[in-house]
Amino acid sequence: MRNEKILVTRNLYYFMDKKFLPHIVAVVAFLAIAFFFCSPVLENKELMGHDTESWIGMSKEIKDYNENNPDAALWTNSMFGGMPAYQISLKYPPNILTPVNKILNVFPRVIFTIFLYLIGFYILLLAFRVNPWLSMAFAVAFAFGSYNLIILVAGHNTKAMVIAYMAPLIGSVFLAFRRNKWWGAVLTALFLALAIQANHLQILYYTLIILIFFGVVELVYSIIEKRIAQFFTTFGLLLGAAVIAIGINATLLWTTYEYGEYTMRGKTNGLTIDETSKQENLSKDYITGWSYGIDETMTLLIPNFRGGASAEKLSTSSNTAAKLRELGAPDEFIKQNPLPTYFGTQPGVSGPVYAGAIICFLFVLGLILVEGKNKWWILGAFVLSILLAWGRNFMPFTDFFIDHVPFYGKFRAVSMTLVITTFVMVLMATLAVAAFLKEDADKKKNNMALYISAGIMGGICLLLAIAPGLGAKSFVADGDKMLTGDYSFLQQTLPLDRMAMLKADAFRSFIFIALSFAALWLYNNKKISRNIVIATLAILFLIDMMPIAKRYLSNDKYQPKHVGAYFEATNADKYILEKGDNARVLDMTKDIFNSSEPSYFHKNIGGYHAAKLRRYQELINNQISGEIAGIGASFNEAQKMQSLEPIEQNLAKCGVLNMLNMKYLIYNPEAPPVGNRFANGNVWFVDSVYIAQNADEEMLRLGAINTKKALVADKEFAKIIPTQIQPDTTAKITLTSYSPNVVKYESKAVTPQIAVFSEIYYDKGWNAYVDGQKADYFRADYVLRAMPIPAGNHEIEFRFEPASYSTGNLISLISSILLVLAMGGVIFFYFKNKKKETVK
Repeated sequence: MRNEKILVTRNLYYFMDKKFLPHIVAVVAFLAIAFFFCSPVLENKELMGHDTESWIGMSKEIKDYNENNPDAALWTNSMFGGMPAYQISLKYPPNILTPVNKILNVFPRVIFTIFLYLIGFYILLLAFRVNPWLSMAFAVAFAFGSYNLIILVAGHNTKAMVIAYMAPLIGSVFLAFRRNKWWGAVLTALFLALAIQANHLQILYYTLIILIFFGVVELVYSIIEKRIAQFFTTFGLLLGAAVIAIGINATLLWTTYEYGEYTMRGKTNGLTIDETSKQENLSKDYITGWSYGIDETMTLLIPNFRGGASAEKLSTSSNTAAKLRELGAPDEFIKQNPLPTYFGTQPGVSGPVYAGAIICFLFVLGLILVEGKNKWWILGAFVLSILLAWGRNFMPFTDFFIDHVPFYGKFRAVSMTLVITTFVMVLMATLAVAAFLKEDADKKKNNMALYISAGIMGGICLLLAIAPGLGAKSFVADGDKMLTGDYSFLQQTLPLDRMAMLKADAFRSFIFIALSFAALWLYNNKKISRNIVIATLAILFLIDMMPIAKRYLSNDKYQPKHVGAYFEATNADKYILEKGDNARVLDMTKDIFNSSEPSYFHKNIGGYHAAKLRRYQELINNQISGEIAGIGASFNEAQKMQSLEPIEQNLAKCGVLNMLNMKYLIYNPEAPPVGNRFANGNVWFVDSVYIAQNADEEMLRLGAINTKKALVADKEFAKIIPTQIQPDTTAKITLTSYSPNVVKYESKAVTPQIAVFSEIYYDKGWNAYVDGQKADYFRADYVLRAMPIPAGNHEIEFRFEPASYSTGNLISLISSILLVLAMGGVIFFYFKNKKKETVK
């Protein structure tokens, strides 16, 4: 017994020393690298991107409610008249993923995101049985790819999280097929659940594309190697893992799918008078708005191949700086003011997608050295992602995918497929070096592969460094023609500076390729050791990738942490908040449909969200935009007359804004808002009803009726709408209580009436009750709720009770239990088998 204990203890020490040491070093090193790169967080600063600020504005009502109530806010009136909270900020009951999120949230968001990039890719490479020290080096190369950092500046946090989980998820699937199906299945369930919870379905979709390529190649090889039964056994386990992961996220997925059908990504409402509404899913122009230029793909190798970001700060030695100095501008002015350097075909970019010069060189090396079983699925995903990223620049291929590949047409910004490109390039590069460093590797083949790959990639860089004009027909951007007057000299200096930027980065990339080539050549010719090569590559990755990433995630992107409110209330905001009358606000001082700042304080007519309700967008296109334009025109007249009367007269004509209860109009942040006495209020009775035969008639009629006196409804609701309304001048209905999930009213009428509620119609959860009994309601005025009200005194209540949320939570709990049991079983049998091996 004593001997057995000694053996177990020795084995435990050995296991800890040999197995865990690299992993412990990796965790510590990755945290250190993340903090070093994001050092401003140590000064109590934070990264606040546009999307993060937008989220703060749109989520304020939801967060305030959740902090003060036991239930979760599932609806918000803070944007677009009202919408589900699902895609803004949804509170979930605890599940198996809760502890993981709590651990990560100990660190500032930017730190734990970069740490996840690093540790996630490290886990992937361990699944491929890559040396842990080599895995650490290539994890750095992946994490500091420019796109991964650029999206953090923009505040695309959910996108970044899914990119981080992409690597360990693919590694888990690989582990299941190649080494251990049980561990692979359990880890697949865990990482897929985390990736789904991060809630960026577009990146998850791209992850699936990679897995499809891997799965097809794996199937082909299983047929060739006559292990088809093993393939389908593993596939079945992974399918079960996927079901558990989906079940854990049942609430998110169900609510998203349900809501998605009613958004711009869903089905058409049959409106034909508005061209943009005829298209199911997103329009092709919208999908391909950000398409990577075919030649712009060279930024993977040379970051400034197309001028970097839309606007960058030029050096004091640039041609533009020299001219500015001639005009009397100080160097400080030159250093602080970015200029339009990008000359690609996209509308604007925050920076290039740079995979790394060394990675590009090693990727080509991998095409020669990596075994076919891994090479073909990586190469297939690489080629497809490049072709898809070209978007409108390769439209026949893009058309095919939008029209025929399921769900592809629901996503925009096709250039985002380069996430696949950079991922598989780093993976191929890693496998190339792992194959190169094998003790039994063919040295002659290694040398030949080195010469070919360095000759191709290094040759391209050197050629462009010597003759940068070969990289572009012209260094002139489309926007240069707008540089006139005092700035006309920029039409001559900027092209010269863009050419210089390309030349400098081409030479830079050549140097890194030459250095990495030298390190590998020296190892292959027995001049240096394996460990020195790995250490050299790690250092080169840091020196290559970090400075490029720092161009876009620089220290000046951070700002002091906010204390108190994120947005400062203006005098106009304070005036409205003091009233507290649950009315809606139109803030003309903001970009109405691209800013959620007003939502921080008010119930906003506008807002900012990529998945607004399709009906509301159609209302914006056909009614609201026209009414807002009319209000804008009346400002000019009001200014001439020194009176608000023209504005008030115009508001009387705004039937749609009035039915949305737009009671306050902000035209000057520091002045009291214009009060709209024509707003219909929170709820009102109507005298007449028009039944429309289709969406076109409903929309057109809506623009013609007095929404305070009449309503228009689609014929599908005709059965529950009374044919006649008996007049009652004493009838009254008022709002008595408001919360995101429950809205209460009291009515008093001698005869039956029809009430219109200034609340957005969404029948996938909103239920109506009269005196506690469920009652029918219908859609009126294209987007609002309306219902018949019996005679007498009644309490009317709308409750948001989506089954997708309550049932989804139950499924999530059950799935979490199943995953815990599966993990417990795998761990139990692992240690049981380990104990048997130790005793032997």
